[in-house]
Amino acid sequence: MKNHSRKSHLILIFILIFLRISEACHPIDKQALLNFKKLITYDPSSLLKTWIPQTDCCKSWDGISCDFSSDRVVNLSRPGVFSDDDSPVDTFMSGTLSPFLGNLSFLQVLDLSSLKSLKGSIPPELGKLSRLNYMSLDSNNLTGSIPNTFHKLYQLKSLYLNNNRLSGSIPQVLFRNLTSLSNLGLSGNQLSGPIPSSIGNLVTLTNLDLHDNNLSGKIPETTGQLKNLVYLDLSENQLHGKIPQSIGSLSKLVELYLNGNLLTGNIPSSIDGLSSLQYLRLSENELTGSIPPSIGNLPRIRSLIFENNRLNGNLPATIGHLTTLNDIYFSNNMFTGKIPSSLGNLKNLQSLDLSRNQFSGPIPSQLIKLQNLQELDLSFNPLGLEKIPVWFQKLHLFRLLLASTGLEGELPKWLSSSSLASLDLSSNSLTGKLPSWIGNMTNLSFLNLSNNGFHSSIPDEFKNLTLLTDIDLHSNKLSGNLKSIFSKTSEFARGHYNTIDLSNNMFVGPIDENNGDEPVMEFLESLILSHNPLRGNIPKSLGKLSYLEVLELVGNGVTGQIPEELASAKTLKTILLSKNSLSGQIPGEVLNLEYLQNFDVSRNRLRGKIPGHKSVIPVSAFLGNPGLCGAPLPPCKNS
Repeated sequence: MKNHSRKSHLILIFILIFLRISEACHPIDKQALLNFKKLITYDPSSLLKTWIPQTDCCKSWDGISCDFSSDRVVNLSRPGVFSDDDSPVDTFMSGTLSPFLGNLSFLQVLDLSSLKSLKGSIPPELGKLSRLNYMSLDSNNLTGSIPNTFHKLYQLKSLYLNNNRLSGSIPQVLFRNLTSLSNLGLSGNQLSGPIPSSIGNLVTLTNLDLHDNNLSGKIPETTGQLKNLVYLDLSENQLHGKIPQSIGSLSKLVELYLNGNLLTGNIPSSIDGLSSLQYLRLSENELTGSIPPSIGNLPRIRSLIFENNRLNGNLPATIGHLTTLNDIYFSNNMFTGKIPSSLGNLKNLQSLDLSRNQFSGPIPSQLIKLQNLQELDLSFNPLGLEKIPVWFQKLHLFRLLLASTGLEGELPKWLSSSSLASLDLSSNSLTGKLPSWIGNMTNLSFLNLSNNGFHSSIPDEFKNLTLLTDIDLHSNKLSGNLKSIFSKTSEFARGHYNTIDLSNNMFVGPIDENNGDEPVMEFLESLILSHNPLRGNIPKSLGKLSYLEVLELVGNGVTGQIPEELASAKTLKTILLSKNSLSGQIPGEVLNLEYLQNFDVSRNRLRGKIPGHKSVIPVSAFLGNPGLCGAPLPPCKNS
């Protein structure tokens, strides 16, 4: 009997052990996860398909991991972007976050990122997850504020709430206790108010991203306490005041983005303390004063982007010490004086943009040493160049932009053997004929010679520019027909026109009826031919240009009717046909194009009732057509 009793006892223990092994998932955790699934209204990729009540959440549920010593869930990961058998998957889930997730008291990892359609607020109950060290809810549609309860997440190392629609201020209490935090991402939301000064408590922080919010106030002086910071992005906010001197204490910082704010004052001289800095962007602010000479003490800097500020004075010669620099973008400031010859020491420089300042000439010949330079933009400076320096031909430029720099005379022939893809010599005093050798510049994709004094026809060799996509020759004295432009050849998908502006010349027409059928015109977005004596009719084939957004034929002497086929160009936003001799009625389909914003047919010979339309078009757009009537003009007499 004793043996039978002992045997029964062993069987019972075995059954209990088997049950424990087969059902390791803790009931509190299982219920919390099922409550989460219950609030998911749409799961197109079946991310939660395996979450079945009759199975073990620790063994059978995708995205769930457990600690078997405690039988508790430690990892919940169901992101919308992941790899499946080495193939990327990008999916989504709709629904809301369950407050019962706060019952997963052993959870260490919570990743519900990139699900796109999770909405509603973040449950404050998530603040109970005291063991959590990783939370990613980024790239969803979450609203409301950041819960105050998050300050209890003492062990949190990474918090990503980027790219949602969170609003309100960053809780002051949030940064007081999260002293283990290494990564904080709150970018791409609608957060407002100041950056809490308590941010200085996050001494282990390496990555801080608050960009693209509505944050205001000053950059806290305590930011300088974040000695381990490697990445700092506060761009695209409404921060004002000065850049704090304490920023120079961040000796480990590699990337600093403060662009797109309302920052004022000088660039702090303490900037030389950023000894690890590689990328510095301060553009789109209201910074004043000169660049401090201490900027020359950044031994690893690769990119300086200071454009669109109010910086002034001479560029410090010490910039020439920054031999690791790849890019300088200083356009649209108020810099004066001469371009420092020391820039010739920047052997790794690839882009130099000093446009829209007040630099005076000459251009230092030391720049000939910049053999890695690909882009040079000195446009809109009073350089008084007269000629493009001959030594430019020894550079290996990809883009050369010298608009409004005082150039005179004819185009230099050495350009014919260059490898330029972009050339802008607009708004100068260049004269003479467009040379036939321009057809040798077969790498050109962008050409702007507008607002000069060229006076010839377009050479036949222009057809050889098979990669050209954007051409602007407006405001010259060019003549002849446009056949060389519109019949240009292209290379497969490359070399189709994006924009054409030939306005304010003396080109003659008529415009070829088949222009809209030319392969090179297939992707055209903007066609501006105004103020040329073209005459003839508007080609019906222009309606086949399915990408066309802008059509301007003002003062061309064109006749005939407005072709109703233009309504087939569904993307048209601007149609300007004023000061011509157009007759007939306005096609209703054209006037009711879905994206139409600017429309002007004034000073023609149009007649009849103006078709009803949804766009707000001013009266002035129809004036000068005695036969037109109806809103917004006076009503028709027979109506």
